[in-house]
Amino acid sequence: MTATVLIPAAGMGRRMGSSINKQYLHLAGRPILAHTLALFDSSPHISRILVISPADEVDYCRREIVAAFGFAKVAAVIAGGVERQDSVRNGLRHLGDDAQGVVLVHDGVRPFFPARLIPRVIELAAEAGGCVVGVPVKDTVKEVVDGRILATPERVRLWLAQTPQAFPGLLLRAAHEQALAEGFRGTDDASLVERLGRAPVMLEGSYRNIKITTPEDLLLAQAFLSAKEDP
Repeated sequence: MTATVLIPAAGMGRRMGSSINKQYLHLAGRPILAHTLALFDSSPHISRILVISPADEVDYCRREIVAAFGFAKVAAVIAGGVERQDSVRNGLRHLGDDAQGVVLVHDGVRPFFPARLIPRVIELAAEAGGCVVGVPVKDTVKEVVDGRILATPERVRLWLAQTPQAFPGLLLRAAHEQALAEGFRGTDDASLVERLGRAPVMLEGSYRNIKITTPEDLLLAQAFLSAKEDP
C-alpha cells in the first residue's frame, strides 16, 4: 500500500530569529526541508509528495529544493495559506479526487521521523480511519489558569502529538471543509477529524522527531545528526 504526503512548509519562522524561513535553514549542509523530503522521497511506501510553500516562495522552493536535490516524487509545490490549517486544506483541494487513498500530513521542519514507521502509519490509517504519531509525556503536566494550578492530569494518559498524521484522504478533506464552514481552528489535523466523531489511533514514534522552530531546536538537531544513530 502506498500513500500521498502533504508537507506544509509555509511557516515564517519568527521564533527562529532568522532572516530566512526556518525550512530553508541549513542543517549539515542541506536545508531542513530537503532532509524532510528525503525521508519520503526514498520510501517505497510513498507514491507522491505535495509541498505547500509560502505563496511568494513557490518558485524558489521548486528551484532550490525540489530541482536542486532531485526529489522525483514531488508532484507539485503549491501556495499555502495564512495558517497551517489553511495550507493543509489548500493541499487537499489541489489533490481533488486523487485524495481517495491514504494521505499523510507531515511538518516540513520535522526531519527526524523514523522512516521505518512509514508503512505502519499508512496501515493503521487505512484500518482504523486515522493514525497520529506521538510520544508519552515525560514530565508532570499542570492545568493552569491565570497563573494558578487547577489540576494535575494523570500523566499515563497524556501523549505529545507529532507528525505524520495520516487519514483516508476523503475523510481528512471533509474534516477540513467542515471546520472551515463552522469557523473552527484546530491545533492539528487529528483535532478536525475527531470533531466528526472519529477516534484516530496513536502510534508511538520517537522523542527525536522534533519540530525545529527555535535556535535551541536547531542545536539539538545538529547533535542528533552528529550521533548518527537510528531513532
